[in-house]
Amino acid sequence: MSDAERGVRDAEPDGSDGDSVVRDGGSAIGDGDSAVGDGTSTIRDGKQTTYSSSAFDCEACLDPADAFAVVGNEIRLAILEALWAASDRPVTFSELRRRVGTRDSAQFNYHLQKLTGQFVEKTDGGYDFREAGRAVIQAVLSGSLTQDPEFGPFTVDGECLDCGVGLQARYADEQIHVACPDCGRVHAGWTFPPGGLEGRSDEEVMAAFNQRARHLLCLAADGVCPACNGRTETRITDEEAPPELEVGVEYECLRCGHRAHTSIGVALLDDAEVVSFYRDHGVDLNTVPFWTLEWCASDRHTEILDDDPWLFRVTIELDDERLAVTLDEELAVVDAERSATTTP
Repeated sequence: MSDAERGVRDAEPDGSDGDSVVRDGGSAIGDGDSAVGDGTSTIRDGKQTTYSSSAFDCEACLDPADAFAVVGNEIRLAILEALWAASDRPVTFSELRRRVGTRDSAQFNYHLQKLTGQFVEKTDGGYDFREAGRAVIQAVLSGSLTQDPEFGPFTVDGECLDCGVGLQARYADEQIHVACPDCGRVHAGWTFPPGGLEGRSDEEVMAAFNQRARHLLCLAADGVCPACNGRTETRITDEEAPPELEVGVEYECLRCGHRAHTSIGVALLDDAEVVSFYRDHGVDLNTVPFWTLEWCASDRHTEILDDDPWLFRVTIELDDERLAVTLDEELAVVDAERSATTTP
């Protein structure tokens, strides 16, 4: 499917109501809405969580409204774009003005000085990015601020865990949703900025989606919010798990409120024992679409050994061998044992 075709808003796939599969809680693996950190609290599983308001109340920081006002000017954006396009930085004043195409030196200097400090830094050799300036250009390149494509459905790897029908994916609201076109069972849903669609075939988009979701899940599991880099808290819950799961994992950012929901098995996607198990059977686990792994996209291979504290066993079978992995309440692997699946 071409980039132009992806800009066309297609019909919803069968079994979809058009809403985000993550917001409906219908995905065993997915990220959800973010709540702006305003100092408010929510209560889940009897535990109160208070979101930080420091991002908006920081007295030493540039006011967010002022920051957007600074870059909300055509000439200033052109300056940032010219810096981005420069093969060598820093860029001198005269060269930067030439690249932007502003004849009036005083006008150009006025706008450049508005950027200098927070978005651009002045050095002995000229002007260069500060990280905030890079972030503005990267936000534009991601497509999140300027694009809103919808496309699909299209066929992807894997079969429905419930009815065996081939899976389909669709793109909407900056998310890729993988679901069954017949019964509607959702197998994955995760954010994927529009910029990632450009120059990629459907197969390449899904390969990139597979890697992006894995890496963002690893960040959340390691305590780093994939949305704002704030601190995340991991909770095992049997009350707010997606419909397909008896018990699920929820990662929630204490700064912005971003939430991600997964199965227990997802914690094993990058585990050394599991990766080695697949490698010994001639499979590179890192390249396998995570939504096609039954032990990952469901909890059919997950056994609850104890609930106080939580203790789980995830069983994975390949060929004639079985790997049983035991995880504790922190989702840390405490035991891994291989055995034959058949008796000689």
